Amino acid sequence: MSELTSLPQWGALSDHARGMAGFNLRQAFDTDPGRAGRFSVELDDLFLDYSKNLITDETLGLLLALARACDVEGFRARMFAGEPINNTERRAVLHTALRYQGDEPLKLTRPDGREEDVRAEVADVLLRMKAFAKEVRSGVRCGSTGLPFTDVVNIGIGGSDLGPAMAVRALTPYTHDRLRFHFVSNVDPTHIAETLRQLDLATTLFIVVSKTFGTQETLANARVVRDLYLTAQLPRNALAKHVVAVSSEPKPVQDFGIELENMFEFWDWVGGRYSLWSAVGLSLAIAIGFDNFVQFHRGAHAMDKHFQTAPAGENMPILLALLGVWYRNFLGAATHAVLPYDQYLARFPAYLQQADMESNGKRVDRNGVEVDYQTGPILWGEPGTNGQHAFYQLIHQGTQLIPADLIACIRTHNPVANLHDLLLANCLAQGEALMTGKTTDEARTEVTAAEIEKLEQRGMPPEEIERRPIHRTFPGNRPTNTLLIHKLTPGNLGALIALYEHKIHVQGAIWGLNSYDQWGVELGKKLAGEVYSDIRTPRVVTEHDSSTRGLIERIRKH
Repeated sequence: MSELTSLPQWGALSDHARGMAGFNLRQAFDTDPGRAGRFSVELDDLFLDYSKNLITDETLGLLLALARACDVEGFRARMFAGEPINNTERRAVLHTALRYQGDEPLKLTRPDGREEDVRAEVADVLLRMKAFAKEVRSGVRCGSTGLPFTDVVNIGIGGSDLGPAMAVRALTPYTHDRLRFHFVSNVDPTHIAETLRQLDLATTLFIVVSKTFGTQETLANARVVRDLYLTAQLPRNALAKHVVAVSSEPKPVQDFGIELENMFEFWDWVGGRYSLWSAVGLSLAIAIGFDNFVQFHRGAHAMDKHFQTAPAGENMPILLALLGVWYRNFLGAATHAVLPYDQYLARFPAYLQQADMESNGKRVDRNGVEVDYQTGPILWGEPGTNGQHAFYQLIHQGTQLIPADLIACIRTHNPVANLHDLLLANCLAQGEALMTGKTTDEARTEVTAAEIEKLEQRGMPPEEIERRPIHRTFPGNRPTNTLLIHKLTPGNLGALIALYEHKIHVQGAIWGLNSYDQWGVELGKKLAGEVYSDIRTPRVVTEHDSSTRGLIERIRKH
């Protein structure tokens, strides 16, 4: 047994899970009128109702005891103190410093043990971003022909794409009227080709985002853009006017041909999937304006303070994390659905897929020991109400337990007829339906005499008519969290993102993982370079397995 599964708190939860086999949410609400109020927590414009979960007060107490046994609070403190909790790379994890709003020093512990305050360098980059964003938005900074920019293209992948793309879309009501924003990530030539087809090179700004400035896909797309400017019928300084970089490595940026005055820095203590708050968010700062970018930071900082100071039983990130551990490790849930009832949040599940699955999709703990328990779940989702007409069937009546987060905004930016009230009604109804279900007896009472007569006229045998209510039966007892946001603003989006960041951190602490490395992406990247060479080189391929060799030969043949 591992250190985690040997804990008495783990054993107590295992015993408790077996005792919860007959727990019924509908009955819990019928017998406990204070359940909803007791299992909810509020922070500014965010309200979390977690009462529709398969938990009791005892469950919550046992989960909180597990968090204490795993030193969640101590691990949290070490992160905020700038200690190198990313132990495989010997790096601090200080993305929270990028949105810090206080006056106290923000100490970073270097690998050699030196401590330094990072506030000055963060502030310097933010000031440069502010000036740059203002100049692009106002038209002071123009392209090589003197025309103001009309389009901004972010070229990146992973955290260098998913974060900015999600946030720009989420905050569409705040974006600049003149500017259009595009995000190119895939090395599939279709992605860059279809994007370029919409653009005028003379009025387009490209932002190349890569932490190391060595990311294969990003640089491949960036080279296409560089070559276009080097050969276009534009002034000789076109590349310098139209392409800027975001990176932690100046030399490869300069070698690529981008002047260092056009580079915005971020640091090795900022993980890619947590980098939206840094210069990686330059496209967002241009889109919504720097004042709104500051509000975005302030919302996240408010969640940081809540995470640091709220008691564990009233702490949103800790509660969400513990519920996830409960389902993953004790009730057998393999997946978790994030279902935003807001079209602006359409890319939020995709963003969280990377944040969660790249962080906690690990099979060894921080000490390199293989675990004997489940770690990160498969995270997925789509906006409601579209999902209701697609995969909700599986959540309602399938054989798998799928916990879900329902996210909705009380107020909309687009008050068209009664549509928003209808959207909210669907969100709340789904939570209720998943919880209550419908018994066979209840389904039987819904079958009218007229319906039976119609089925008889179609020739349906009486025994099939009798079985019909079984197909309309819903087991219920399907857990959901409901997260209500007053309105989707830069500040509220910042708080929402930070909430899930900290949830991931807490789960990683409990599972004993390093949530801040991602070695699992490296092997495929290395092999891709070898296969690329084999596809391009006219020689007999002898390396690789027989399947891969055959596929390479077929591709080369055609």
